[in-house]
Amino acid sequence: MDWEQWFRSAAARPSDNEDANRDRTERQIWDALNAYEPLQGRPWRIYVKGSYANNTNVRLNFDVDIAVEYYGYFDFELAFDLEGHDKSEVGLVSSDDPYTRAQFKADIKAALEAAFGKTAVKAGRIALRVREKKTTLPADVVPCWEYRRYDRIGYDGNPVVFVGSRVYPSGGGFSNNFPKIQETRGTAKNNLTGRRHKRMVRALKKLQTKLVNEGILKEELPSYLLECLVFNVTDDAFNHATYKSDMRDVLAQIFNATLPSGGADEWEEVHGLQYLFRGHNWTIGQVHHMASQCWGHVGFE
Repeated sequence: MDWEQWFRSAAARPSDNEDANRDRTERQIWDALNAYEPLQGRPWRIYVKGSYANNTNVRLNFDVDIAVEYYGYFDFELAFDLEGHDKSEVGLVSSDDPYTRAQFKADIKAALEAAFGKTAVKAGRIALRVREKKTTLPADVVPCWEYRRYDRIGYDGNPVVFVGSRVYPSGGGFSNNFPKIQETRGTAKNNLTGRRHKRMVRALKKLQTKLVNEGILKEELPSYLLECLVFNVTDDAFNHATYKSDMRDVLAQIFNATLPSGGADEWEEVHGLQYLFRGHNWTIGQVHHMASQCWGHVGFE
């Protein structure tokens, strides 16, 4: 098998037509929400997140993640050096906005059903799935709320704050993410590696899918996890003379880091604000197995 050609094909970015379909899907969701009277006049915004926003999507993972974010108030956390301090010390006051999370979720669902029909909308634990043919691409619509993490007081006396979003799954609890910071840091890494970083993310996603389809791997690890893994690979692993050499170094670093003494427990998510292997459902062992199987399948020595 000509692996160099395979990796070059797998690393290619989606076509301009696919980007246009993403934009049309986002617009269709916005139109549906904007037409729903209970949402009119309220402070919300939508944006594409995930692999489509970060230009790491592949044709085998073509659903679009669309955040619908309420910002009439925001959730916050005093972290690290500010633990134990009062929120007023960073200028926070309580919100008097009566619009509840349950109301926002219900209004989004009702708006989508009104626009696309009840049978086209399926509620999941985190997202509302709008099936294809009702929108240009299948869409996972994620209700979320603005979230701010206050880390410390800066040298200028102002709080150091990171702005992200918070999601409340239907089963309880919440999760925080920082999609805009992720996008910025991912783009910077891509530029530093001669645009090979995102190409290797796409290639690794397709390589994993290939092994799952052939029965070599039993499970497909999340797309976001793979993006984070490649982000933690050092910049000098990229931009070799061949794509195959890039993938060899990428897999080698992931394999070595996920050994018992490899240090992957210190790896971070792309946004740099949370550890990759702490508080998630995936494990270092799963990643090590994936990297090992990919290495062997390509025939690296």
